[in-house]
Amino acid sequence: MNIVFLDAYTLNPLNDLDLSILNTLGNITLYDRTSPDQIIERAKDAEIILTNKCPLNAQTISQLPNLKYIGVVATGYNIIDIEAAKARGIIVANVRGYSSASVAQLVFSLILGFTNRVAEHAQNIENTWTSCPDFCFYHSPLVELEGKTLGIIGLGDIGKKVANIGLGFGMKVLANKRDLTSGGMTDVQLCSQEQIFQECDFISLHCPLTHDNQQFINKERLTLMKSSAILINTSRGGLIHEQDLADALNAGVIAGAGLDVLSVEPPIKTNPLLTAKNTIITPHIAWAGVNARKELLKGVVENIVAFQQGKTPKGMI
Repeated sequence: MNIVFLDAYTLNPLNDLDLSILNTLGNITLYDRTSPDQIIERAKDAEIILTNKCPLNAQTISQLPNLKYIGVVATGYNIIDIEAAKARGIIVANVRGYSSASVAQLVFSLILGFTNRVAEHAQNIENTWTSCPDFCFYHSPLVELEGKTLGIIGLGDIGKKVANIGLGFGMKVLANKRDLTSGGMTDVQLCSQEQIFQECDFISLHCPLTHDNQQFINKERLTLMKSSAILINTSRGGLIHEQDLADALNAGVIAGAGLDVLSVEPPIKTNPLLTAKNTIITPHIAWAGVNARKELLKGVVENIVAFQQGKTPKGMI
């Protein structure tokens, strides 16, 4: 089968994965990156397309006559016009759960960035500690997580990982999910979003981006939060109204934001969050732990093998 991987670089930028296993699946062509206007030419003979972030909309799909299968090299599949694919009988499959541990780890890296300020203190060793009259120095409050309240919006695989780590730190954990009547966790209180915004010291977003929750983190909800609260987003940038969050940070409505995702990636230079006060931004790396990427590659291969054998891929959408 003819297989085209449109943006393989994102999976293996450090060349620490062995992608040769993909050669066992068919006649494969790997492109580091593919712009939208290159997709049709590069994939015109493809029966299988692999994509991480290259979009496949209805117009593009209609011009790929041989296409039978789309493998999303990620969990989020909002880059694919699912209805257009279904209308053509094209199977679409993603890989679920591969990065739960990696994302949860970055969530707490961001949280600890605000509570322990390790990098900031480390940068001041030569200039400050060597001439300090005392045995130690700290230029901002160091905050213990024990006894603080962590709010999680979206209690799926990643949300549960985050909850367990929070419990391990001795935090009180509140969570909101679509169905508040089932699927909870021992020691985690299911509650409304309003309660989370009002009571939590840290709020972490772990929900998919849908039409219903687009920019639901807005001025109204930010105003509900404690002035000492920190917002964490490792999910999707479109969940946040970015100007409202920047305004809230600059005005001290909330104390900080740790963001691994933005609404447009890479960000445009005028994004207000790039210059907002008390903001830590990382370049969408939560998913990219080496073990997570190995699991992602494994899941991609398993899905394709299932498809080729006439079976249902685990991640079929």
